Amino acid sequence: MADASSDVPEHCPGTESEDAGKVSACQGCPNQQICSSGAARAPDPGIALVKARLTPVKHKVLVLSGKGGVGKSTFTSLLARGLAAEDPNRNVAVLDIDICGPSIPRVMGVLGEQVHQSGSGWSPVYVEDNLSVMSVGFLLGSPDDAIIWRGPKKNGMIRQFLSDVDWGDLDYLLVDTPPGTSDEHLSAAQYLQGAGLTGAVVVTTPQEVALLDVRKEIDFCRKVGVRVLGVVENMSSFVCPKCKTQSAIFPANTGGARKMCEDLGVPFLGQCPLDPRLARSCDEGKSMVADHPDSPVAAALKNILQGLVDACENKPVQSNGC
Repeated sequence: MADASSDVPEHCPGTESEDAGKVSACQGCPNQQICSSGAARAPDPGIALVKARLTPVKHKVLVLSGKGGVGKSTFTSLLARGLAAEDPNRNVAVLDIDICGPSIPRVMGVLGEQVHQSGSGWSPVYVEDNLSVMSVGFLLGSPDDAIIWRGPKKNGMIRQFLSDVDWGDLDYLLVDTPPGTSDEHLSAAQYLQGAGLTGAVVVTTPQEVALLDVRKEIDFCRKVGVRVLGVVENMSSFVCPKCKTQSAIFPANTGGARKMCEDLGVPFLGQCPLDPRLARSCDEGKSMVADHPDSPVAAALKNILQGLVDACENKPVQSNGC
C-alpha cells in the first residue's frame, strides 16, 4: 500500500493541498500521480486499523538515531530486557522496522524462529514470558537474504506489523527504527500518532559527526510532532573489564550529548559505556544485564530506565550520568 508521506520533497505542498502532485516541487516524487489524482487526500484506513490493534498498548516508544553505527539496536535490546527484568508483571515488546537490516532477532536470541498466524493475527516471538519480538527477519528464508524493496512496500510492511500482530496487553512497545529520517520513520510516526505515540528515545555517540545527524533527528521529531522523551549517549567511554580503566574512544570535543541537549532543550537520559562483553552478549543473543549485573553498563542502564519510565509517565526527568 502506498504511503503518500513517503519520499517527501523538500518543498512538498502537502497531501491536503489542492496543488498536491501538480507543482514543480513534486517532480520526481514517486507519489506524484497518487497525489495529483486526489487519492492521497482520502483518510488512510491503516491509521484506524493500527489504532484499534494498539489500544491495549500503554506506551509506544520509537528508538531513533541520526546515523548508523551508534548501537541503536543493541541499546533497544538493553532497554527491552531491562524493562522486562525490572518488573515481571510488566509486559514489553520490540518491533523491528529496520526492514533492510533486521538485527533484533539475533541480539534478542531468537534468530531462526518463525512467525505463526492465528485468527487474531500474527503471534510475536517470545524471548521471556513478558518479552516478545516481531521482525521482518522472521519472514526471510535465510538471514543472508537481502530485502530489496522500494518505499511503498516498506511502508506497507510496517503498517501490517502495527495492525496485524497480536501483541496483547503491553506496558511498553519499543519500535527499533533504521538510521535517518526517511520512509520508515514517516510511516511509523503517522500510524503511531494515530494510536497515541508516547514519544521517542534518540541514541547517539559523543563525537560531533554523530551529533550532527542526531540534531537532524530531533528536528524531524519536532516537525512531525513526536515528543522527544530523551537522548542517550551510547559508547560514552570504554571500560576495561579487567582493570576498570575508562578511555574515551569517541571524544566529546563539543561537549557530547549532554551539551547538545542543553542547547536544544531536550531531556538527557544518561550515558552508557562501551563494554566488549556487551558485543559478545548480543552476538550470542544473551542478556548482558543478567550475565553481568555488576557491570558499568548495568549500572548506567538502571538510571536510564528510570528516566525513561518517568518520561513516559510524565514525571520530571533528571539528567543522569554514567
